[in-house]
Amino acid sequence: MRLPPLIIQDLTAKVPIIQGGMGIGVSLSSLAGAVAREGGIGVLSAAQPGYREPDFADHPHEANLRALSREIHRAKEISGGGIIGVNIMCAMKNYEQYVKCCIDSGADLIISGAGLPTSLPELVKGSGIKIAPIVSPPKSAKVLLKMWDRHHGTTADLVVIEGPKAGGHLGYSQEDLDKYAGTDYDKEIQEILAIVAGYEEKYNKKIPVVFAGGVYDRADIDHYLALGCAGVQMATRFVVTEECDASPAFKQAYLDAKQEDIMIVKSPVGMPGRAIRTPFIQARMQEREQVSHCYQCMNRCDIATTPYCITGALVRAVTGDVDNALVFCGENAWRLQEMTTVHDLMEELAR
Repeated sequence: MRLPPLIIQDLTAKVPIIQGGMGIGVSLSSLAGAVAREGGIGVLSAAQPGYREPDFADHPHEANLRALSREIHRAKEISGGGIIGVNIMCAMKNYEQYVKCCIDSGADLIISGAGLPTSLPELVKGSGIKIAPIVSPPKSAKVLLKMWDRHHGTTADLVVIEGPKAGGHLGYSQEDLDKYAGTDYDKEIQEILAIVAGYEEKYNKKIPVVFAGGVYDRADIDHYLALGCAGVQMATRFVVTEECDASPAFKQAYLDAKQEDIMIVKSPVGMPGRAIRTPFIQARMQEREQVSHCYQCMNRCDIATTPYCITGALVRAVTGDVDNALVFCGENAWRLQEMTTVHDLMEELAR
């Protein structure tokens, strides 16, 4: 049986699958556009999209805004009228300007996490762009939605629950990750669904909730739909597609990864993250990297004390120097066996 559509107010995705935003440079216009063309929601990452621009080292902010606008427009063209979103981390510097860039460039949706996007409703007021916070424990959903209600008189258009099996930066403490290891997140999902339902009633609008984190196959999708979610967000599966914007070596790192290679790392951002064990990460567990240049990416980063430059580590990853890099991934990356295309993957998941 085909999957039901995902409806976000006046936006309808034929397939209830959101391709998770992956930075730096892993999900840009090629991947996002292809997913949206197949009926899902394609998501670009606003994390340093200008890393290939000639002036990136000296003027990273200008390079990023220029590249992000170009990538949004290109993704829309590729999508043929599909839905394009952008993931913006709250921890990023110049957050407000990235939001404005998304609005001005015609993105349909902003998904925002790595912190609580408390100011997002005010920043998008009057624009028509849809907003979706990423929440992890039920407490974060309760706090954020209450804050949006009290301070902005509005609520979310979509809610993304990020479970503990997700890749990249995680909205959990190490203690939480240990607690949920080997268990499902179903109880917490149902708690968040109940919290969201209260705001659906208050604002007389449907707020779809999607689950992210360890979603791998159709059985997983069916499970979360049965719990009451309107869809899922997936990222890891899309890395090993021809359309993914990362280098072949980055994709091969996923295909080569074994279960024991996937680990929790401490990011310079101050949050835990899930990544593939590389020589670079093993070295950083012993001593910090000497950082001489700052790309002005994160609010809380001091080059004198940071364990390594996260921009440098992620740029090396996406461009193929994976042994000397931070390679973020989801918990199930080790299960990947072969390359595919976005079309074939979406057919496999949706049919």
